[in-house]
Amino acid sequence: MLENLGLKLLRAIDPERAHGMALTALRMGLGPLDGPYTSPRLATRIAGLDMPNPIGLAAGFDKNAEAAGPLQRAGFGFIEVGAATPKPQPGNPKPRLFRLTEDQAAINRFGFNNDGADAIAARLAKTPREIPIGLNLGANKDSVDRLEDFAAVYRTCAPHIDFATINVSSPNTEKLRDLQGKVALAEIITRVDAVRLTAEHPGALFLKIAPDLSEQDIEDIVEVILDAPGRVSGIIATNTTLDREGLKSPHAHEKGGLSGQPVFEKSTRVLAQLHTLTRGTIPLIGVGGVASAEQAYAKIRAGASAVQLYTGLVYGGLSLVTEIASGLDALLERDSHANVAQAVGTGVSEWT
Repeated sequence: MLENLGLKLLRAIDPERAHGMALTALRMGLGPLDGPYTSPRLATRIAGLDMPNPIGLAAGFDKNAEAAGPLQRAGFGFIEVGAATPKPQPGNPKPRLFRLTEDQAAINRFGFNNDGADAIAARLAKTPREIPIGLNLGANKDSVDRLEDFAAVYRTCAPHIDFATINVSSPNTEKLRDLQGKVALAEIITRVDAVRLTAEHPGALFLKIAPDLSEQDIEDIVEVILDAPGRVSGIIATNTTLDREGLKSPHAHEKGGLSGQPVFEKSTRVLAQLHTLTRGTIPLIGVGGVASAEQAYAKIRAGASAVQLYTGLVYGGLSLVTEIASGLDALLERDSHANVAQAVGTGVSEWT
């Protein structure tokens, strides 16, 4: 009841200000912070990462690792902070975050606003790890060598994270998505992996892609990854979309990336295509429109070994995390799956 009241109050004010207040509340220890819901069915291992459940926090919620401590106790099996860039940057002018309540969605055009890799690394260094913590790697808007930016952020933060995500899929930094092309992508992976292999404890390396890719684009990305076995540990599918089809909200035509319920089908189809192209040999993490146990299970059956959410929290609160985890546990039991891995890819044909 208290959480519902808090959500109503937050939704009555500017979205970005509400987001900041939510992070402040977390740092104060407010909210459902009882730790992750787990069971033998939900315990998951992906790319060497042991997770109590496969429900993760997507990047963007805690850009600066300000609440990474309490977020580990908010029910998630793993969390991802960032995106971080080598230098601090303010991002795009405000307003840059919009609620689309009628669509259970959001549009953002933040533009990688963050405190910079040094500040984020310092916070992560003081944060004990209770579950896997990852960092989304980004590039500065004014960088003369964006490819090197990804490696630079990883070099700074590597000692304090369990995995890193190369983010070339944000629509809010000009020409960033161009780096999803074969040549540029291969070079970014090579540079980051070279740094990763010099780390004392090399973590997993993921690649996050956009939902607005052609079939050929997706095939090219898979080819790059398969041609460099062992460098990329998995793919996160997907980031936000530029598509606005079918939206009802007055904010539907704001510029930026759309997240939430309208992205669910598109992102899940990309997930299923990736699973088919990789023959299930590369772990996939499904993101986009996850707001229920049924949607998390659909992502898993489409090929995901784990899922992430963010926008669903705007409408369902942090208690949604445990609700999804416990509901997923029940669905796995219903279908006689002893663990998440047994369900991965069992519904691919429904999406291809």
